[in-house]
Amino acid sequence: MSGLGPQRELEEAAALERRRRRELLRRGRIFNPRIRTIGIDKDTLDVQVKERKIKEAAEKAEHERFAHDMKKNDKLMCLLEERQKNEIKEMNRALKEFQKNFQGPETRREFDLNDPQALKKDRPARVSDNDPRCTISGMQKFVGEDLNYDQRMKFQKEQLREWSLQQQKDWKNALADQKLADDLYDKFRVELDRKMMEEQRKEEESRRAVCTDTKNFNRIQAAELDHKIKLEKAQKIKDDMDEITCLLRGDFLSENPDQAIGPWGKHNVLVNRWKGMNQEQLMAIREFQKEQALEKQRVREQERRREAEWDRQRLQAARAQLLWERHQQRQNQVQRRDLDAVNAGLSQEQKAKNIYLKEQEYSNIPTEEFYAQFNTTTR
Repeated sequence: MSGLGPQRELEEAAALERRRRRELLRRGRIFNPRIRTIGIDKDTLDVQVKERKIKEAAEKAEHERFAHDMKKNDKLMCLLEERQKNEIKEMNRALKEFQKNFQGPETRREFDLNDPQALKKDRPARVSDNDPRCTISGMQKFVGEDLNYDQRMKFQKEQLREWSLQQQKDWKNALADQKLADDLYDKFRVELDRKMMEEQRKEEESRRAVCTDTKNFNRIQAAELDHKIKLEKAQKIKDDMDEITCLLRGDFLSENPDQAIGPWGKHNVLVNRWKGMNQEQLMAIREFQKEQALEKQRVREQERRREAEWDRQRLQAARAQLLWERHQQRQNQVQRRDLDAVNAGLSQEQKAKNIYLKEQEYSNIPTEEFYAQFNTTTR
């Protein structure tokens, strides 16, 4: 038991020393202005940056190893592909050589069907144009397929050339004939145009003569029409004068009131003969119109009085509104003056309070020793 006491004291002293060392380290980190301003643990960040660089270096080395292995594998694959191509080329060459030496076309059973020299080896279909093998059903001889085809084609070409020369000659003759016909047609057109101009000139002269005759005839007709109109106008004036004389001497214009009375009584008036009302009827109408004018004047007077009453009421309402607005303005001014007085009093009190706080309450200014008593531990 006596040996455990010193050992325990040593352990406690070691633990205390460890705590003191951690506290010193913590105080160095906390009271370091750089770390406190940045707000991070720079040592930890440095350790993390170092670990990240080590990790990136390891990853880079791993990638380089993978790249080296991939290059090595690519080279190996290229060599294998080249070897495979060479083997395939060699096999194809050996196969072609074997086919050329031991598998020729002439060794096949159906070579007689595919022999390129079969036509040269075969007997011709006909020896001459009179070959007895050239039957109708054999279809070995057709028109134009005789053996003297070359001579016949040469003759046909010569004949075609002669025909072509003859056609060119005919074409030139036709062009000459066409040109001669065009010249004759142009001369005919010129002559025809000259004749048409001559006919047109004669037609214009005849039309001009006809127009002159028509003007003379129209002038004579106009003179006759004016004479006829004058006679008709004189006759119309004479008839009008006779009608006016008859009307002036009749009952209609003499304003005979009896001639407007209808056949059904005195109150039935013929409108086409009525000449107006008499003096009694006119006086009655004038009296009625005067009564209507007086009634209208009375209505206008009542309307004028009503409008005057409305104007008076509007003026009174406007005057009352103006008085109320002035009263409201005076009240607002009084309230504003009261509010200004209250604000001035509050301003004086605030100034006095600030002076008191500055001179009495806050007169004891703290020194450096006051601030030094804070932040002395990390807890």
